[in-house]
Amino acid sequence: MSTPAEFPIPPGLSRRYSATASGRDWLASLPRLIRRCLDQWDLALDLAPGCLPWHGHGAMVLPVLQLAAEGGTPVSSVLKIAYPHDEALAERQALTLWAGDGAVRLLGADADGGALLLERLDAGRSLREVPVDTAVPIWGDLVRRLGLLPDGRPEWQEFGQIAARAEQWSDELPDTWERLGRPFPRWLLEAALEVCQTRGTVGRRAGKDVLVHTDLHFRNVLARPEQAGSAAGPGAVSYAAINPQPLVGEAEFAVAPLLWHRIPELPRADPERGLLKRCRVISAAAGLDPEAARQWSLAREVDNALAYASAPRREGDVLRSLWVASTLAGRTLPGLPAAHDLPVPGTAAF
Repeated sequence: MSTPAEFPIPPGLSRRYSATASGRDWLASLPRLIRRCLDQWDLALDLAPGCLPWHGHGAMVLPVLQLAAEGGTPVSSVLKIAYPHDEALAERQALTLWAGDGAVRLLGADADGGALLLERLDAGRSLREVPVDTAVPIWGDLVRRLGLLPDGRPEWQEFGQIAARAEQWSDELPDTWERLGRPFPRWLLEAALEVCQTRGTVGRRAGKDVLVHTDLHFRNVLARPEQAGSAAGPGAVSYAAINPQPLVGEAEFAVAPLLWHRIPELPRADPERGLLKRCRVISAAAGLDPEAARQWSLAREVDNALAYASAPRREGDVLRSLWVASTLAGRTLPGLPAAHDLPVPGTAAF
């Protein structure tokens, strides 16, 4: 089959990866890899003229058609090609274990090139567009379905452990905090370290460790295209998770991304109390321990704050992470912007 001589690369992805030699090499390899995948799976690009592929922080997603036998109807799917970073390496194994139950269905994989052929979800309909009170029960159901117990299948060998992540934070967070000039009070760092020590220890001896989608925020849950004759009934919408960044450990680790998204929708009169209530409501929807969820979310946001502080032009993200972390710790830091003035994730920092 014929393929276009060039494939459009989203400018945001080009800017992100053109700053390093390895990133430039990856960008240069994309046309060759896309051609190989199109040929390998008998695909045709389904991209309207002048339109760019979708992309996230570390991957490009191209809509494609899987060509059918003569007279058959092509199947809509997407080709996802990820930069070879740690968070993307275990995605294939997690999607294999989930087998489409609560997560996007894996149709094929090119492990050497980091390419995945996936079912096509409705990119224009995520839980971000659904009212929070409606979205949270859907999220909770997905967490229950995705929280598989480890078994003997070989895919489990590819996942990192949440308890090991906590141990790593115990070693690295104090050094990073010092190197960055102590960008927030010591007590908040100590609160995160206490979580790492207590929950990390619990995680190492827990018999309830499960597979955890660690980036399950509202935008990473997309609707499946509605199908005629669906058993769910007319108007019913089925949702599936994408971009799993999987780890094995306590399911409460999954709550944090919902707390640092949609902050402007917290009550204006008392957003701090609203955040703590949201943590409890989210936990209840998934059958999780709200205190464990609060603790893990605190530690994750302290880690995020230091990561943002290490990067250029991320001041707004630092301030948002510090607001969430300190509020979860029970002592919202003074001098931060009001909750409703904090930047939403993925927007320009101030």
